[in-house]
This record gives sequence, structure tokens and C-alpha cells, in this order.
Amino acid sequence: MTRAASALLGFSLFCGVAYAARPAATPAAAPAYVPPTPLLWKVSGGKGAELYLLGSFHLLKPDDYPLSPDVDQAFAASSRLLFELAPEEMASPALATQMMQAAIRRDGGQLKEELDAETWRRLQAWGAGNSMPVERLVGLKPWFIGLTISLTQMARQGLDPQAGLDRHLMNLAAKAGKPAAGLESASSQISMLDGMNADEQRQLLREALEQVEKGDQQSRRLHDAWRRGDDVTLWRDMASEMKRTYPGLYQRINVDRNDAWLAPLQQRLQDGQGTTLVVVGALHLLGSDGVVEKLRAKGYNVERICSACKGRP
Repeated sequence: MTRAASALLGFSLFCGVAYAARPAATPAAAPAYVPPTPLLWKVSGGKGAELYLLGSFHLLKPDDYPLSPDVDQAFAASSRLLFELAPEEMASPALATQMMQAAIRRDGGQLKEELDAETWRRLQAWGAGNSMPVERLVGLKPWFIGLTISLTQMARQGLDPQAGLDRHLMNLAAKAGKPAAGLESASSQISMLDGMNADEQRQLLREALEQVEKGDQQSRRLHDAWRRGDDVTLWRDMASEMKRTYPGLYQRINVDRNDAWLAPLQQRLQDGQGTTLVVVGALHLLGSDGVVEKLRAKGYNVERICSACKGRP
């Protein structure tokens, strides 16, 4: 998985499209094992108001469950949940249609002419090896093709949007009768993806194809880091690299969105608002640009909740 794809696949809508397009899986029996350590913080606000901020990995494996008891306790303590997208948008059949409408080329240009010869060769080879003739791809924009390639590679590792943390907690909220809402709309997420400039799109596609040849080391490393609650590795390999390589894209998909979320999150921290569990992609909680530090800078008390971290901040 590429540096940009590791962040872009954090978009709930892309995983929602993948979920909608696949049949439901039979839940696997949970083996006896050490559960994943969550990226979980507690934010204290006004009287009777607090947030739990939980960093999601949008594609997981059935055997990533059960989670740490810290997550169960945060869920039990919360009267409502907030996700990047509302559950009804994630589950809507219209989501796939909206996504495909944005991905279709309408400029009259030719994909082959837009790519260098080596990238075109690699795309043809990938298509041939994945029952996806290149003729079916030429009418799509490079950003969508690149993310499709990365999602396909992750699926081969057993990483599945059906098992993703967002989907898991949406299902739990529905069963418990807890209200759940979204911080943004599917249309805004689609616009963000489709707003990638031509250079960013070509680079994303090129890196996705290069990663196919290198294997799945990057996505395995990120998945393992998430399981360990290793925010340092996730920041370095998922966020810091993207900030350096795709500064404009990083600003749009991470910093700008984090800033936009502050107002609704602060509203939930006012007196009497109760406890809210906020579930967003791990990228949004990491580093100085993350929601954790942005709320701390506004004077809120923020603490890491991690019973297995042994004093690690």
C-alpha cells in the first residue's frame, strides 16, 4: 500500500463502497489472543461532557476482534457515536453510484497519453493478472484506479472493510439503540478525492503499481502498528511521509478536515452534553495536525486511554 493510499483509504466512503459491493461474510470465531491496543484518548470538557477519540483502521480482519476492553468501556460509557460518515450514508446503495460518477473521465482525454510508458506497462500487467482488462480502466480517473489497486492488494491479505472498526461499531450502536451521526457528508469526501490534481493522481497510481511488485510489507506494517497502538510508527509511515511527499493533498484530506471537525467536537464538550465516542481514521488523531493536539491546544484535558501501554504517553 502506498504512502498516499494508506491515508486515502482511510476515507470511510471508499470502504463503504467496497462493503456495499461485496456479500456479507460469516463472522469468524474469535481466537484466544491478546486483543489490539486501541488508539484511544479521552477529552474532558464542561460539566457532564466528554469525548472518547478512537483511531480507526477502516479495513481489518475478523480475527482482530475482540478489541481491548478499553474500547468496550468507552462504547458502554457513551450515549452516542460520531463517525466520519453517518451509518446511513455508509450503507446507502447510492454511495457506489456517486463514487463511480466522480471517477468517470469526462475530459475526452486518453489515459494512456496521460501516463508514462512504464506506468502504462505496469497497469496493463496488473489488469491482466487481476481479470481487469485495461480497456475497462481507461475511462476512469487515475486516483480511482490507484485506490482500487491498493484496496485489492489489502483484500488479498485478508483486510476487509466489512471487518473495519467503523463498521463494527456502527453495528454495535444500532443493536444498542445508540444514535450515530457523521462529521461530514459523502459528497464532501468524494469532492476531496476528485480534487486531486493531475500530478497527484499520476503519482498515486504509479506508487500503487510499484507497491504491487514490492509486495504487502507496508500495509502489514501499518496494520501491525495499529494493533499495537503504536502511534509513533503510524505517524511516521502514514502521516509524516504523506505530508512530505504530497503536501497539498495532506493539507486537504487531513489538516483542513481536522480543522472543520473542531467546531462540532467542541459543541459536544459543552456543559451537559454527555459522553460521545468519536471514531475517525487514525491519521486524524496523530501529530501536531491531529485532532488530539488541536483540542489540547484549546485548553481541554486530553489523556491517552491504554491499559496495556505501561505508562507510554
